Amino acid sequence: MTENLPPCPECSSAYTYEMGALLVCPECGHEWSHASAHPAGDTGDKVIRDSVGNVLADGDSVTVIKSLKVKGSPTGIKAGTKVRNIRLVDGVDGHDIDCKIDGFGSMQLKSSVVKKS
Repeated sequence: MTENLPPCPECSSAYTYEMGALLVCPECGHEWSHASAHPAGDTGDKVIRDSVGNVLADGDSVTVIKSLKVKGSPTGIKAGTKVRNIRLVDGVDGHDIDCKIDGFGSMQLKSSVVKKS
């Protein structure tokens, strides 16, 4: 397969495939057309949304919605922890938020485990 297909606009899965005139995501079941995948005014910027669908931007404050284990830490990050001044990055394994958390330092989080506050 030499053609690079765009990731799913709903869940950002890289495993999209073509079915007729549509692109299909096998993970979430979302279907969309090639025309909507690359609109004429597309600047290439990826929109990052939190767990409830709010659009995130650099400098926003977010709240962690579930307890997270942190490698090398005996306690982890508790649900309800507030994180200020986030930066959006193109991270590894879906980690698209770069931030500093009090007591833990710099780390990356997935947007699916935070909500905008």
